[in-house]
Amino acid sequence: MIQPNPELLQAPSLIANQGLQSSIAIEVRHLSVTFPNGNGGLRAVEDISFCIEEQEFVCVLGPSGSGKSTLLRVLAGLLPPTSGEVYFCGQPLKEPRREIGFVFQKANLMPWRTVLQNILLPLELQNVPNGEARQRAMELIDLVGLRGFEDTLPRDLSGGMAQRVAIARALVHDPQVLLLDEPFGGLDALTRERMGDELLRIWQARRKTVVMVTHSIPEAIYLSDRVLVFTPRPGRLRLDLPVYLPRPRNDEIRYSPAFGELAKCLRAEIG
Repeated sequence: MIQPNPELLQAPSLIANQGLQSSIAIEVRHLSVTFPNGNGGLRAVEDISFCIEEQEFVCVLGPSGSGKSTLLRVLAGLLPPTSGEVYFCGQPLKEPRREIGFVFQKANLMPWRTVLQNILLPLELQNVPNGEARQRAMELIDLVGLRGFEDTLPRDLSGGMAQRVAIARALVHDPQVLLLDEPFGGLDALTRERMGDELLRIWQARRKTVVMVTHSIPEAIYLSDRVLVFTPRPGRLRLDLPVYLPRPRNDEIRYSPAFGELAKCLRAEIG
């Protein structure tokens, strides 16, 4: 295992995570998931344990088929583990909870609903009064930079704008945890970088606990406080790497020696 140069990553000027609380938002204990397939089962995730603190931004990195999306579905309460346990704020997680928001790989917007109407959907399902719901939705439209597009249909949005709507929809009911499954994977490289900056801005404003699956090493380093690296299937936790880079971050940090050391370490672990 290649370890990053500690002198580059632990200098006082590079210490990140300042102001993060020490409370545990998510705890995973010896988690395994096996899908039945008539041939002994397909092991997707095997014996994974880790904790995530409140307000922490964690990226999950690994090769295709390593169980990253499976892990996210378990953390969302959408998929029960075959063995092991998941705790949310100290309580066993057995089912979906409104305190946990989810953004999928595709925006999955309802094509007949406008931007505002798509964002309002979770509040409608919760029977939030119309005035309060609209106010909260408009606040999120401002936060994600879509003011002026509230009456636009999804067909008239770019891919990046559609993902902003999806993020706003996931945040409108004010969850404590936001799960993102490769949300920028379908975007071109420049748009993806811009969306990463937007996500950091939104995270800085709302300070949610974030767990994000990605295949991009630079994206994982740029966004996160920690990177969890999975092995090929069955996914096991190979590396839990802290990212000691200063916040707020900008493009200049991508060219720093510390960023390069982290990238080298992660590439070696993923192979």
